[in-house]
Amino acid sequence: MGAHRAPVSLSMTEIIQANEAQVHELVPLFDQYRQFYRQASDPRAAGAYLQNRMKQGEAVIFMAVTKEGRAVGFTLLYHGFSSVSMQPLLILNDLFVEESYRKKGIGEQLLRAAQSYCRDKANKGLALETAVDNPAQRLYERLGWQKDSHCFHYFWNAG
Repeated sequence: MGAHRAPVSLSMTEIIQANEAQVHELVPLFDQYRQFYRQASDPRAAGAYLQNRMKQGEAVIFMAVTKEGRAVGFTLLYHGFSSVSMQPLLILNDLFVEESYRKKGIGEQLLRAAQSYCRDKANKGLALETAVDNPAQRLYERLGWQKDSHCFHYFWNAG
């Protein structure tokens, strides 16, 4: 499988599809992302988690890389399926941009890369969930995501 490169409008970053060899570049960002959601920092476990998802072919990760080669953002997609339409789909599970790089269009670039990949791989679409107070909702809606108002989201905790 070749790397997927999305068109990028900003000259300061490039959006690339990450591979297993680049997981170490994603670990600091993934760890920051988890800390944002009040999880304890654990870079070793974060690296193992990402490596396993990539090795098993369970995730597709796009990352924003500066001209200097530093990863400053990522989006993580999981494969899913729609039984009703009998089509594959993607779940946009995580989107994160390092704080000092926010409000520069990188989140939008990552979302557009996910949309492009989704179309290229003939998936039905992209699903995501977000907090009701997340200001990124305006961006999602501007890029064509539609809020689900006809159903509720439930979660059962096995723990």
